[in-house]
Amino acid sequence: MPTVSISRDRLFAHLGRSYTDREFDELCFEFGIELDDVTSERIESTKSEACRLTEEQICRLSDEVIYKIDVPANRYDLLCVEGISTGLRVFLGDVDAPRYDVLPPAGGGDGGMDGSRTTAVTVMKDHVDSIRPYVVCAILRDVTFDEARYDSFIELQDHLHRNVCRGRTLVAIGTHDLDGVVGPFVYDARPPRDVRFVPLTHAADGRSFDGAELLDHYESDPSCKHLRPYLPIIRDSDLYPVVVDSTGEVLSLPPVINGAASRITLNTRNVFVECTATDMTKANIVLDTIVAMFSGYSSVPFSVESVIVNYVDGDGRVLETHVTPRMESRKMTASVGFVNSLIGINLDPNDMATLCDRVQLGPARVLPPGGGGEWEEEEEEVGPVLEVTVPPTRSDILHAVDVAEDVGIAHGYNKIARTMPQTCTVGREQPLNQLGDLLREEIGRGGYVEVLTHGLSSRRDNFVALRRQTAAAVSLSNPANVEYEVVRTTLLPGLLKCLQHNRSMSFASGLKLFEVSDVVLPDDAHVETETIVGARNVRRVCATYTGPTSGFEVIHGLVDRIMTLCEVSPTEEYVGTTSGTAQVRVHCREGWYYGIRELREGANDEVGGTYFPGRAAEILLSSPKTGGETIVIGTFGILHPEVLGNFDIMYPTSAVELNLDPLL
Repeated sequence: MPTVSISRDRLFAHLGRSYTDREFDELCFEFGIELDDVTSERIESTKSEACRLTEEQICRLSDEVIYKIDVPANRYDLLCVEGISTGLRVFLGDVDAPRYDVLPPAGGGDGGMDGSRTTAVTVMKDHVDSIRPYVVCAILRDVTFDEARYDSFIELQDHLHRNVCRGRTLVAIGTHDLDGVVGPFVYDARPPRDVRFVPLTHAADGRSFDGAELLDHYESDPSCKHLRPYLPIIRDSDLYPVVVDSTGEVLSLPPVINGAASRITLNTRNVFVECTATDMTKANIVLDTIVAMFSGYSSVPFSVESVIVNYVDGDGRVLETHVTPRMESRKMTASVGFVNSLIGINLDPNDMATLCDRVQLGPARVLPPGGGGEWEEEEEEVGPVLEVTVPPTRSDILHAVDVAEDVGIAHGYNKIARTMPQTCTVGREQPLNQLGDLLREEIGRGGYVEVLTHGLSSRRDNFVALRRQTAAAVSLSNPANVEYEVVRTTLLPGLLKCLQHNRSMSFASGLKLFEVSDVVLPDDAHVETETIVGARNVRRVCATYTGPTSGFEVIHGLVDRIMTLCEVSPTEEYVGTTSGTAQVRVHCREGWYYGIRELREGANDEVGGTYFPGRAAEILLSSPKTGGETIVIGTFGILHPEVLGNFDIMYPTSAVELNLDPLL
């Protein structure tokens, strides 16, 4: 959850009310946010044990009370004091929710490339498509800034960049003093050496850079380390995105830095906002949020001037035109019965519609049954439908459950009567998890050390290093590195890598490792098995013994122990005597039998190359679950020397790996 730091006095001035810390904490809880901390600059400076400030410096810090407020991650309208204060005032009933007015573009004309609209933006689509294809814009006219408002304006952009903008990879915000530049504007992508301007960081000394020089400078300059995370976004591109005015002055090099020529100051009155993006939906959300929060400071409150954005081809032909910002309100419906049942209340439909005004979902109205409620089919009885109006600041309202949540907040969760559940259920472990837990305890008592290894693996470790044929596996489209290319199809590489990283240990008395975990296998028959992702998880147990001898008999004994614990009887052929079989079957499930057979070369191409020839076996199972058919549920044996060499293991090793699903 994002944490917003706000001056208590400034917040109370916006609210027109004062609260004790406890009272404000309760108000935040009712509204759905949380007062995380009450602090100040001086208190914050002394919290860290590594504080390097002198006593004199600490004394000069402010004692102004700061509220640190945690807000939901999807409530972008609460990332600044303007949004929080507006939401709370509407919630308290002090004011009505603001209604936003989108004014037409100034200047007349059709917004073409002839410059008839001084604030129009032309997008060179052929160039920007390869790097950052979209831009949306707006203008805030006659805005009055003071120091607190200016700081809040900058902080909101920082919060949005960290949150919905995903570190400027999806959206980068540029804000400019419109009076310091000359429209119309052009959004283009140019070679780095062709982009030269004075960046905002060097407004004082007036030093200019081209695009390549600027990124190199920011990489090495300690004072610009806050910009380094954004450099890789465009560094390797042949073209850098750039916004310029009609004179060729660079306004910004998104997503890195703005130009000094359009720098905003406390004297700025007209603000040009541009958001370049790789995602148009996110760009519109960000733009709507910024202009909604600060349009209240315009001479005509809650008004914003729109901008025409023309996308043109290389010949200057207009391919498409957008007018931004959209600032659109939309209608959403939810069944009254669905809302009541989800919250656990029984509100009258008209009362529910009135409550929507408290959470900025008004005006709301009640439609008759069948009046368009898209979630009515979720109710046993079709009833009246609640239609709400979602403002442009509430991009988090996506489903009827979101409407129900806000109705619950407006009603007050503390007012919901406590009731006993109408159904009584008893929870328990999934059988497969229970079996795994029981086996972990018993295998651990046998002297084995449990390990937990990564679920992702490289193709080399998963196939080549085990001398197995490369087969289908669930692959990652953008792995972080070569070690995380595929989801593992076997547990064995994880155990072998664990041995590899513990070569310094003594193996004189043998080292036993095991793991009970999932592998993921491609499921080509996903239609028949009712899976929707084309893959399935398989729970397996894998164990290894490494020591001065191969320890084949140790692993063989573990196989028999696992089968005994699972109440599976050995076959007469496996035991060798009928009397022995009868004794074992006393505590075994009827019709469940297991045995082993030699794993011959070519008999199981998937795993056969992993083991030493003639020193491996398959584990066979027949049961009522398989219809009496004998299936292979696992293998065990002495690992091939090449496999050990691939993992730098210097001692002979035996291993077993078997599926647990068939043993349920």
